[in-house]
Amino acid sequence: MTGWEMLAVAGAGFAAGGINAVVGSGTLVSFPVLLAVGVPPLPATISNSLGLIAGNLSGSIGYRRELRGQRRLLLTLLPASVLGALTGAFLLLHLPAETFEAVVPVLIGIAVVLVAVQPLLQRRLRRGTEEVPPPPIRGWRLAGLFAGAYATGSYGGYFAASQGVLQIGIFGLLLRESLQRLNALKNVLTLAVNTVAAGAYVVVATDRIDWWAAGLLAAGSLLGGAVSSRYGRRLPAPVLRTAIVVLGIVAIVVLVTG
Repeated sequence: MTGWEMLAVAGAGFAAGGINAVVGSGTLVSFPVLLAVGVPPLPATISNSLGLIAGNLSGSIGYRRELRGQRRLLLTLLPASVLGALTGAFLLLHLPAETFEAVVPVLIGIAVVLVAVQPLLQRRLRRGTEEVPPPPIRGWRLAGLFAGAYATGSYGGYFAASQGVLQIGIFGLLLRESLQRLNALKNVLTLAVNTVAAGAYVVVATDRIDWWAAGLLAAGSLLGGAVSSRYGRRLPAPVLRTAIVVLGIVAIVVLVTG
């Protein structure tokens, strides 16, 4: 990598870490940049997951106040997320590379659509009020949350883009919580998924990791997650959403024409 390319990757890590902390879908920023500097799709996905863990950690710490009262729920959902992450990592490492390269543009396209329609989702989630005592989490709701954590964990272990948006969408339909508390829950589960998946990559696919890219992303995302979790809520959501959609389209074009 040239000096400018290294700077671009670190900057992408900063942006991705910040976006993941308050919106989700930071991979749609960092992944296209990795492709643009010449990292192949499969190593880019693995290195990206590894590099963004630092930002997941700083973002989770930044949202620690919103996690109050959610300890039991986290302990319930974490095993499902971890199992899902292992499933996704297994699929990524064992499916043919041609299959991955064919699927990624579709996944990015789905993620872009999810980001674009996120305001509609948020308006639906805001219909619940925090003053009304939430119903107990059991029965079909508990099963739905567990299945949702496993499904999004599998998706995150395979390809992380918009994992957070999927989590907020599913959990928001089953939990009567504010968006900020849902976002805090999302941050911790995403941290778990990315950490487990990255650990699997390090053990069985070390040769597919671009360590320079992962390190630069980690440095940038650590700072981005910390800054954004403190100040990012003040940024206009339409600006972030537009940037994610544009960069997602760029990634699709690069993959299809590359």
